Amino acid sequence: MLARTELSPQEALVCTMVLVAAAHDGITDREIGTMSALVQTLPVFHNFSTEQLELASDAAISLLREEDGIAHAMRLIHRALEPRLRETAYVLACEVIAADRLAGQPALRMLEMVREGLGIDGLLAAAIERTTRARHQRL
Repeated sequence: MLARTELSPQEALVCTMVLVAAAHDGITDREIGTMSALVQTLPVFHNFSTEQLELASDAAISLLREEDGIAHAMRLIHRALEPRLRETAYVLACEVIAADRLAGQPALRMLEMVREGLGIDGLLAAAIERTTRARHQRL
């Protein structure tokens, strides 16, 4: 039985971040910190508390534990987000991946699945990815 049948837009954004963070051997402290910082600073999360972030993260992890959990989560995310917020979700996913400086193939494959599930155009995705890389450059 499927645990969730719908997500709020903010829960869907959090679920997107959790999807890419959980693509490898667990969510790192750096990824958790990035998700928390994004929730605390972005206008889309206005009035969304740290407690709500924790609840939404737990719900996302529960979704992923279901049989066919990734596909179910992507359907819920897609339904919860209007097209302009799907772009925001992809930006957030890229930010979480960039936070994990050692992101490998599983995370990149998950990012591709997220892009496809959100229906993000390839050129737009490339622009978002390049912008994210530029933001995270080191000296």
